[in-house]
Amino acid sequence: MTGAVDLSALKRPAAQNAPAGARAGDAPGGAAGVEVTEANFEAEVLLRSNEVPVVVLLCSPRSEASLQLADVLSGLAAADDGKWSLVTVNVDTAPRVAEIFGVQEVPTVVALAGGQPLSSFQGTQPAEQLRKWLDSLLSATAGKLTGAADSGEPEQVDPALAQAREQLESGDFDAALKSYQSILDSKPDHAEATGAVRQIAFLARASAQDRDAVAAADSAPDDVDAAFAAADVQLLTQDAQGAFDRLIALVRRTSGDERASVRTRLIELFELFDPADPAVIAGRRNLANALY
Repeated sequence: MTGAVDLSALKRPAAQNAPAGARAGDAPGGAAGVEVTEANFEAEVLLRSNEVPVVVLLCSPRSEASLQLADVLSGLAAADDGKWSLVTVNVDTAPRVAEIFGVQEVPTVVALAGGQPLSSFQGTQPAEQLRKWLDSLLSATAGKLTGAADSGEPEQVDPALAQAREQLESGDFDAALKSYQSILDSKPDHAEATGAVRQIAFLARASAQDRDAVAAADSAPDDVDAAFAAADVQLLTQDAQGAFDRLIALVRRTSGDERASVRTRLIELFELFDPADPAVIAGRRNLANALY
């Protein structure tokens, strides 16, 4: 979602008469966290997201699903003790904030860091799925924000990880891939290295695909290799839903080893995204229907 939402319209100093009851405990449904309005949006969301990730719950006290999600997120926020900030937006009383985020239904959750939206989802999610989503958010922003409090001591970064980050930022993807893979060889559960290896490998493969791959696959719908190439190009052009739908349709038309290879590629593409991404959730559900 980065860059897809224009938050500049709400970048202005907080009004002197910010509404009362805009602090913890007074959000819709009694959820812990700050209730955000136009008046305090910049301070509580944009500026705060430079310190820690901010999770914005856009909800309504008239929505039972909103209240349930607020309760679960509040418990997770309390358990994480300041690692991220939970704020709520009552869409009934702050419609302009909801409009800026492009809310189409409640509840909607948007995560921000550094003043930019990173990930979002609509509707409720099981607590265990929310836990994974939050862990992914914290991993993606680790070491990149100032933190809720500055201890005055510089962050201690693994030299190998620092080298991999530098190589990635400089565009030396081959070197970065080797460095991150080396980290994974010694620490198989390293979240940043796992994600980086997946992303770099995908970018290297997808960037080499013919830009006419989509048209080629459309003219040969049962060609598995052509479908793989087209799906890569669609992901590069931000058409994740189209890429997923293409491969799911192919799952329905194939069998045996071909079907297994398409399923494997589709799951690999899912893993490039946040597990709570709506396109991924829908894609996994549609894949299950196609298989069974």
